[in-house]
Amino acid sequence: MNEQGYLDLRRGERGAIISIVAYIILSSLKLSVGFIAHSEALKADGLNNVTDIIASAAVLIGLKLSQRPPDDDHPYGHWKAETVASMVASFIMIAVGIQVTFEAISSIFYGRNETPDLVSAWTGLFCALVMYLVYRYNKKLANEINSQSVMAAAKDNLSDAWVSVGTFIGIVGAQFNLPWLDPITAIIVGFLICKTGWEIFRDASHHLTDGFDEKQIETYKETIIDCHGVKGVKDIKARNYGNNVVVDIVILVNSDLDIRGAHDIATKVENVLIKNHQVYDVHVHVEPN
Repeated sequence: MNEQGYLDLRRGERGAIISIVAYIILSSLKLSVGFIAHSEALKADGLNNVTDIIASAAVLIGLKLSQRPPDDDHPYGHWKAETVASMVASFIMIAVGIQVTFEAISSIFYGRNETPDLVSAWTGLFCALVMYLVYRYNKKLANEINSQSVMAAAKDNLSDAWVSVGTFIGIVGAQFNLPWLDPITAIIVGFLICKTGWEIFRDASHHLTDGFDEKQIETYKETIIDCHGVKGVKDIKARNYGNNVVVDIVILVNSDLDIRGAHDIATKVENVLIKNHQVYDVHVHVEPN
């Protein structure tokens, strides 16, 4: 199980690297076309992707740090580095969302009425499609390896696709003398980015403070009670270490059992949770009843 966890983290690196490569290529394309076609919106979108390179790099670093083995300072390993990386990515996303919203509101008051070349609009739409495909890949990968940081990267990919769609709408609107389309769309996109960043921050902080899904704990409890020899579950707790789950249980067994019999039941509980629920580690304490 330990080895599989590290293999999943290495697979997660692939998603972060794909995001970084996509952002480097698309930001270069947007900035180049933006300057040639005189599109401030596309140039701003390109600069936004430059900051996304930093967010994806943070995810990649977090995934690499998570693979470090336990040491004297981290006896349980470095799995939570992945969750910290998700939180860093959320901060960057929220900052970008606020910036997009602020610049959109400013453009309303300052009345920027620019008419860039239409090629910049098609460039924005093409980049939106590319980022959506990257989002689909990273979302699928995150679900397969149960990675919070890769899912954060996927949500960042989707928010950037929305930004590019907003750029496309704004530029097309300028062609038809509808300059108000640009700031209105940008404000909506800015709020969407902030909302996504908040959701990532909320989930990451929930994991870092050892929060856990109560419904999942009840599922574990039902599985344990079904084990032969278990008379009840006195206490059960669970916490996340990156994409891993650790469960602490106090079970009740027949008071007539000897130490070997009680130990066998505890081992059975550990194995069934690992096999049926892919739990990373289980700590079982036995009490007589």
